[in-house]
Amino acid sequence: MFEKNLLAGKRILITGGGSGLGAAMGRRFVELGAELIICGRRLELLEATAGQMRSELGGKVAVARCDIRDGAEVDAMMDTIWREAPIDVLINNAAATFIAQTEQMSFRAVDAILAPTLHGTMYCTLAAGKRWIEARHKGVVLSILSTSTVTGRAFTVPSAMAKSAVLAMTKSLAVEWGPKGVRLVAIAPGAFPTAGASGQLRPEGRDGNWASRNPLGRSGEHHELANLASFLISDAAGYINGEMVVQDGGAHLRSSGAEDLLQWTDAQWEKHRASRAKGDG
Repeated sequence: MFEKNLLAGKRILITGGGSGLGAAMGRRFVELGAELIICGRRLELLEATAGQMRSELGGKVAVARCDIRDGAEVDAMMDTIWREAPIDVLINNAAATFIAQTEQMSFRAVDAILAPTLHGTMYCTLAAGKRWIEARHKGVVLSILSTSTVTGRAFTVPSAMAKSAVLAMTKSLAVEWGPKGVRLVAIAPGAFPTAGASGQLRPEGRDGNWASRNPLGRSGEHHELANLASFLISDAAGYINGEMVVQDGGAHLRSSGAEDLLQWTDAQWEKHRASRAKGDG
């Protein structure tokens, strides 16, 4: 679909790049000629993912351990990265969420979602943006959002709030930073199943036939998201700024994705809370 050198010369940082959609995007970027840096909290996972990419794809893949919930750690990571060379693209991928009855959520649980999804994304964007602008270096920020930015979503309210705030950031900074050579775009994926997300969002007891009710009759495949991301961060998409592309097979036109949970009984919610407390889901 793409020329093999589409992303040649691009140095790309992906938050949460050690697994799931972050790793899938990273693999595609390397295939298309990019130099990659993946960051996250689990160094062992990052090293394993980077090692696999290097052995299978070749290319340059580095790792950076960073808790993006801590602004000082983000700044230190960016300083270390910039000592070698500036990045050209930031992928805001790291996030957290789980289903819960909102009135039952503790402040600590809310913060566990807002900290990486909203604050971490803003910290990384600011840290990259100020460096690009000071050096007059062109940059691109791609944020991975959610169709909850369009529909809202019951039972994942902090995530819906955070993702909507990042969409506001994308639109606002597209205007403020566009004249300075920094472009911001976003993707709102639908269901692209990963082990981590499925465990948090689709525990035992949820509707098992949800994918068949998508207008296209299936869930998304990781390479489809990776290809869209590759286009949006490439020079070929240089006139797209401040926009969010929805990639969900049309599912958001039919449902927010939370309607089945409206039918859950108090007993089902209690069982789910107990499971989370034990670390089983």
